[in-house]
Amino acid sequence: MNQAVAQFAPLVLIMVVFYFLIMRPQQKKFKAHQAMLAALKAGDKVVLAAGLKGKVTRVGEQFFTVDIGQGTKIEVEVERNAIASKVD
Repeated sequence: MNQAVAQFAPLVLIMVVFYFLIMRPQQKKFKAHQAMLAALKAGDKVVLAAGLKGKVTRVGEQFFTVDIGQGTKIEVEVERNAIASKVD
């Protein structure tokens, strides 16, 4: 019995290290991104995943309308997950 436990101990240790170094930080990052999306409102400046900067004009459940024009009103409708970050 002790031999079987000793054989699986390194595997369990690798799994624990994998969890704390890879999976846990990814979960924290995902939760922070979801919280940022939930807090977005009209007038917030954002960066889209494609690299475009713009200002949120309308907030919907599934889509945001973002004004990407400089000096002109060019609005695009983007999915929630297409917003990469909020610009202060």
